[in-house]
Amino acid sequence: MASGRDMMAPISLVENENAQLSVNQEAIEILEKISHPVVVVAIVGLYRTGKSYLMNRLAGQNHGFPLGSTVQSKTKGIWMWCVPHPSKSDHTLVLLDTEGLGDVEKGDSKNDSWIFALAVLLCSAFIYNSMSTINNQALEHLHYVTELTQLIKAKSSPNPDEEDCTEFVAFFPDFIWAVRDFTLELKLNGHPITEDQYLDNALKLAKGKNMNVQRSNLCRECIREFFPTRKCFVFDRPTNDRKLLADIENASENQLNPKFQEKTKEFCSYIFTNAKTKTLREGVLVTGNWLGKLVVTYVNTINSGAVPCLENAVTSLAQLENSAAVQKAADHYNEQMTQQLSLPTDTFQELLEVHAACEKEAIAIFMEHSFKDENQEFQKNLVEIIKNKKEDFVLQNEEASVKYCQVKLDEISKTLMESISAGTFSVPGGYELYRKAKERFEQDYHQVPRKGVKANEVLQSFLQSQAALEKSILQADKALTDGEKTAAEARARNEIAEKEQELLKQKLQEQQQEMEAQQKSFQENIAQLTEKMEREKENLLREMNMMLEHKMKVQETLLNEGFREKSELMSAEINQLKNMIDDTKEKDTPWVTKALDKFGDELTSILSSPAKLLGQIVKGIGSLFKK
Repeated sequence: MASGRDMMAPISLVENENAQLSVNQEAIEILEKISHPVVVVAIVGLYRTGKSYLMNRLAGQNHGFPLGSTVQSKTKGIWMWCVPHPSKSDHTLVLLDTEGLGDVEKGDSKNDSWIFALAVLLCSAFIYNSMSTINNQALEHLHYVTELTQLIKAKSSPNPDEEDCTEFVAFFPDFIWAVRDFTLELKLNGHPITEDQYLDNALKLAKGKNMNVQRSNLCRECIREFFPTRKCFVFDRPTNDRKLLADIENASENQLNPKFQEKTKEFCSYIFTNAKTKTLREGVLVTGNWLGKLVVTYVNTINSGAVPCLENAVTSLAQLENSAAVQKAADHYNEQMTQQLSLPTDTFQELLEVHAACEKEAIAIFMEHSFKDENQEFQKNLVEIIKNKKEDFVLQNEEASVKYCQVKLDEISKTLMESISAGTFSVPGGYELYRKAKERFEQDYHQVPRKGVKANEVLQSFLQSQAALEKSILQADKALTDGEKTAAEARARNEIAEKEQELLKQKLQEQQQEMEAQQKSFQENIAQLTEKMEREKENLLREMNMMLEHKMKVQETLLNEGFREKSELMSAEINQLKNMIDDTKEKDTPWVTKALDKFGDELTSILSSPAKLLGQIVKGIGSLFKK
């Protein structure tokens, strides 16, 4: 049971002992190993209604979740079974079987409410399992849905003009009602109806103002308003043999009602095909690892006495995942730079081009794995890390160049140095001999390939160290007149000044290349952030349009059922949503423009090199031109 995709049996995820919820760390460790998206299916219902049998069938097994054949509830808390998804590649199907609601042995209905709320928060497909028919009694058993507004918050500080529960539709799972041991005919007013029509009819509001009607209507309203996608399955009794029913997990197929088997297969096929990948707001896909973190966050919140808040949970998750995304992107940059750079590079530009390509990939990795990066704090952190890493590579490149050039210079200058030591140039005409020998040495040095960015600097340093010796050879050469010596000294000074000018020009060019690289980095960060914001904007619009469509459908249903006043009350919500959609659709959405401008200013500050250095270089070159 070490790997999520290799689980041979279910494991307890949330334990419920003595009216206290706790997370099973072993289950969290299993989820942590699942790095791809998950489809989460949870089932709730009264105890002893056959929930576990359906979940075992979804896992493709007869055994697994305990079925129990007594009046005692076998499942306590929430049990989890992770299996490879049969039809979605690179997805894991996470099955959550919850303890039976209404277990008289628990004596604490509050725990039932929390188990119900946790199932809603964690899953992408929510199955409610009940017996016989969908009637007032069945709806009363589902009163937990009316408590969700007290048990779950969508936002940490909802708009006072907007009820928090109106956001539920954006993240609540699909709702599937499984009616077991159904013996009625699917007919309405003498006409055949579908299972879904049966559910819709059962959820119609009843007329009347007495407490029982209002209580029953509240449950109907909550189901219709919170769960935009609803589906119904009615199952025949598996068998009339009570003994066989008590041991159904060991029953062979030919012992079970063919209609029950057919409906079970249809049910499983629907779940495999239609149950969505678990997502957070605005279409962020949830991995097994993230699901585990959400479980811990929600259970800790419940145990603290607070109400689980989706926005807070997502923010906490984002903090963890964005930190990991920064690390993942930075590691990728470091690995690729190490692999692609052959130090020393021939030019500084060569290093910058490799840097730009690696940085682009790193930013893309960060964008892929990050979400809800408020004020781009984590992206700014990545920019700074990459900038520092690039500077490290620049330094390594310079050190490699110096080391390589020094070795080559020592090899090439050996003959020249030996001639100096041997006194070859301490003769009349020796200065000319020295000059020719030095020229040959410089030519040989220039012909060495890939010396790197410090090639001229190392050569200049060597020549400057020889300046005093060259002057002494010049002064000692008796074949030259005083005038010729003065001219030679002036020529040597000019040569040194020209080489210094070339060095400063090189540094200015590299500084210019560095500034261009910073500009590219700036543009790449802004471009990828803009692209991500556009995707998030599309997801937000899709989400809001879905909410709008659902609310308009609910409003129309209320009107058709004769509840004009309730229908009109929804108009304010609908108009507010329409205004939000119109604002978001604008090409230059103010908050996006503002966010990009602010991020751009901060990026400039992070990326820009000290202006002082550039000023010194320009000043140095200017002074040379005056000579």
